[in-house]
Amino acid sequence: MQWNLEQMRLFVSVAEQRSFSAVARDMKRAQSAVSSAVALLEADLGVVLFERSSGRQPRLTEAGGALLEEARELLRQCDRLDGRALALMRGQEARLRLAHDEAMPYQPVLDSLEALAERFPSLEMQLASGAQGDVARKLVERLADLGLLFHHEQMPEALERRVLGSVEMVTVCSVGHPLVGEPRVSRQLLGRHRQLLIAPQQSGYPGGEQLSAQVWRADSFYMMAELLMRGLGWAWLPRHVVQYPAYQNLMVELVSDWTPPALVVEMVWRRDEPLGPAARWLADSFAQHLQAIG
Repeated sequence: MQWNLEQMRLFVSVAEQRSFSAVARDMKRAQSAVSSAVALLEADLGVVLFERSSGRQPRLTEAGGALLEEARELLRQCDRLDGRALALMRGQEARLRLAHDEAMPYQPVLDSLEALAERFPSLEMQLASGAQGDVARKLVERLADLGLLFHHEQMPEALERRVLGSVEMVTVCSVGHPLVGEPRVSRQLLGRHRQLLIAPQQSGYPGGEQLSAQVWRADSFYMMAELLMRGLGWAWLPRHVVQYPAYQNLMVELVSDWTPPALVVEMVWRRDEPLGPAARWLADSFAQHLQAIG
């Protein structure tokens, strides 16, 4: 018998959860059915995928580990195929729900939405902004169709992403901070003063490195800016946040030994909910406007 996609999904699920019984509960199937399906897959492939010992969790064999990522990519391609077919069937969207990080450069967002209204006048738009992590969560929970966010390492597996550009990070403090007036600040000097960092620590955002013994964290770059202006610490912030009109003349950019790499801007969507023509056009438009301010 030729292996099938259902067997491949079970293989990946057991490998990720390290439990036949947990996968059986999630899929509301008998554990014996899950075990049999994986055994049939092994027979078809001609390799043993799991080491099975009584009373112990299944562990991937060397062959199973080598094939796991291939299986994941096969399932991702299947989701893309289903999604593409769904997009062709649906045609142009009647509604587009966009979620974006609140610290995204506002001018490219507004310019792109203005152009979108002209290009797709009958399209209904729903806009939502949020702090770090909110955008990806809305997509996973199907509360948004399209996300605009800064790249981070903890991206859910169910999401596809496309790089649109980047925004520069700068080292800043308030006008009354003790660091003002220093011709050049070293990492050691920065480490002597309270540091404001984006939260949570495991987010993987550029600029998440802790230099100071004393740290305050916030889930929003704009909240960090508000704290910074009150002299509560120095921070690495996106340049467009520092240039926000309300912050003019209230922050000082420092010349430092090291500045985090640029924040990578990504358009994100669910793999099983493909982008329609309006969403694809919006992504292209935002990329162009973002590049223009760079």
